[in-house]
Amino acid sequence: MTERLDQPRDVTMRLRPHYDPEAFGRLSEQIARFLGTARFLVYMTVFVTVWMAWNAVAPFRFDPYPFIFLTLMLSLQASYAAPLILLAQNRQADRDRVQYEQDRTAAERNQAEIEYLTREIAALRIAIGETATRDYIRSELQRLQEELGGSRNQ
Repeated sequence: MTERLDQPRDVTMRLRPHYDPEAFGRLSEQIARFLGTARFLVYMTVFVTVWMAWNAVAPFRFDPYPFIFLTLMLSLQASYAAPLILLAQNRQADRDRVQYEQDRTAAERNQAEIEYLTREIAALRIAIGETATRDYIRSELQRLQEELGGSRNQ
């Protein structure tokens, strides 16, 4: 819920820290985007390779061969990455749902406009069909002339 700007803030003690869910969501999307890049894979590969090389050949080894600490760090990274990726996916799904609703509304409006224009075109066709064309007037005049010419002769 966003704070109202026309009212003063409540001064209350909070036991939990306050965070902006929207800012956190944007941060999670940025992290998820970075985790899905080749750059991240290269960085992780270089990091793990340096870690293993250091602990295999350096005189000061802080994580000997089974690399338990490295495994722990990679597990911790994966345990944070999965929820961040899910959060980013949920936010994208929400945006897609809003976009779908807007597209559906626009499509309904377009459909109504098309139906209205179709009815208008049909009305114009009917109106044009009822108007006298040049050829119709000419044929009627010729018919009248023939009738008048025939009635004079009689």
